[in-house]
Amino acid sequence: MNPLLDLSPNRLEAFLHKPCTLFTKQDIISYIQAEGITKVNFMYPAADGRLKTLNFIINNLDYLDTILTCGERVDGSSLFPFIEAGSSDLYVIPLFRTAFLDPFTEGTVTLLCHFFNKDGQPLESAPQHTLHKACVAFERTTGMEFQAMGELEFYVIGREEEEFPATDQHGYHESAPFAKLNHFRTLCMEYIAQTGGKIKYGHSEVGNFNLNGYTYEQNEIEFLPVYAEYAAEQLLLAKWVIRNLAHEQGLNVTFAPKITTGKAGSGLHIHMRMMKDGKNQMQHFSETARKAIAGMMDLAASITAFGNKNPTSYFRLVPHQEAPTNICWGDRNRSVLVRVPLGWSAKSDMCCIANPLEQESRIDTSQKQTVEMRSPDGSADLYQLLAGLAVACRHGFEMEQALEVADRCYVNVNIHQAEHADKLAMLSQLPDSCAASADCLEQQRAVYEEQGVFSPALIDGIINQLRTFDDRQLRQQLLEYPEEMEKLVKRFFHCG
Repeated sequence: MNPLLDLSPNRLEAFLHKPCTLFTKQDIISYIQAEGITKVNFMYPAADGRLKTLNFIINNLDYLDTILTCGERVDGSSLFPFIEAGSSDLYVIPLFRTAFLDPFTEGTVTLLCHFFNKDGQPLESAPQHTLHKACVAFERTTGMEFQAMGELEFYVIGREEEEFPATDQHGYHESAPFAKLNHFRTLCMEYIAQTGGKIKYGHSEVGNFNLNGYTYEQNEIEFLPVYAEYAAEQLLLAKWVIRNLAHEQGLNVTFAPKITTGKAGSGLHIHMRMMKDGKNQMQHFSETARKAIAGMMDLAASITAFGNKNPTSYFRLVPHQEAPTNICWGDRNRSVLVRVPLGWSAKSDMCCIANPLEQESRIDTSQKQTVEMRSPDGSADLYQLLAGLAVACRHGFEMEQALEVADRCYVNVNIHQAEHADKLAMLSQLPDSCAASADCLEQQRAVYEEQGVFSPALIDGIINQLRTFDDRQLRQQLLEYPEEMEKLVKRFFHCG
């Protein structure tokens, strides 16, 4: 037994005294029997980025064993545009590691599922299998494990209160009573942890404003780095939890990249690290880190096809709005696309300095170092995005001139300041529309299709979907008809 697991918010981990990654079918059955669980839910992602649900009532032990072993049939053509109605039956098979006690439905255990085809093999174009293939290819090429974590930003919307008004667009780490909805965020964190999410922390973000009698407060929940497949599952469940809890409490939430002009948009920054033998290989300015960054620099434009999925995404990626516009990287620099954040590399023991009664600590802070991709937002397909980043980082190890590319794209200034206009002019720009993003993906698709990671059918589907928005001239059109922006925001308010 692991006594630390007694403290786990995940009820199954606490009951079984084992981490969720070691759950077996018999573990799930034992928990259901012991706790008197009467219902099981299967959930799985579709092309719209939302979780779909299949409900079961447990009739008897044989039936429970059957659904956990064999899964169930679903109509793939209703879930994914690349599946034809004439051959659309798929199997959904539960992942035991994802089992949790559902916080919204009493007496229910919920599990995420993977898709399998008629031959009993993982569906090639399925979101989860694409990420799985990307992680396997990364490890095969580099000898390292690809880990990730997300910074999930979102707006919470409630009735406007006059007392203790907040300062517009200055909500970063604000406390109550000036931040009105901190209690909602902390409750979300409790529920997300119950589903198995490994949370680092939560806080209020920059964006806050009042509009039409409502308060809009931007929040962020940041996760701890885990194997990339687990990171996608945790983010997907987190969005599901936040929406359900908001609905229960009479609030509204949105992960949309842009909800009004002149106010901060919401991103989904992704941090990455590469692990080998339990050691973090992404040390500050190491050759490993710079090669991975070079791959992201080379594929940055096409990564938007996975991480910026609707036209409002490209109204967030504009200068002076705390979002990147140019393809570059730097350390501790928030004007860049890929940031190497502060990484606890100082030699002093800050805890001892702040607390003189403490003994010197021996914590390995090198594990904390990550590299952050700052272009994605809440419209992202989480599995495609993390798969694309895994491909990009792997690509950096395959590029002959990777270190030269990294050197050329490095900046150590705020590129949006007028005095650095020369440096800005030397940098390539991110796409400015879904249509432009589709063009970039088409040009670079061969890299994503290497080692069979992204299927050609999936790449075709992503390109076609992005081009259906027909938004190549949208920025110019909205300058002439600004009232259309409100319609656009309303259309994509609940994206991803």
